[in-house]
Amino acid sequence: MSKTVDQILRGADDSVTLINQINSGDFSYFMEGYTQAVVNRRVQENVDYLEIVLTMSPMDDSDSTPDVEGSSVDKSSYTAAIATGKTYISNNS
Repeated sequence: MSKTVDQILRGADDSVTLINQINSGDFSYFMEGYTQAVVNRRVQENVDYLEIVLTMSPMDDSDSTPDVEGSSVDKSSYTAAIATGKTYISNNS
């Protein structure tokens, strides 16, 4: 069974939350002793994931991939998290 746009975006909410928590100084996701490089890598992985999610669309009429890219659903929290993550990495590299 294929997922809907809303289901895909709900799954991406975890990435938004993680990026925003790290940006606000909450590192509770990480075990003690993680380096800044590890934190940056995790932020980058989540930024990359969000960028992929936002470009999801069916390749043709037989493709059941949800059309996230063409959807009118508000995606501002995802684009904001991408920008926040990129700024965080830039500021902490």
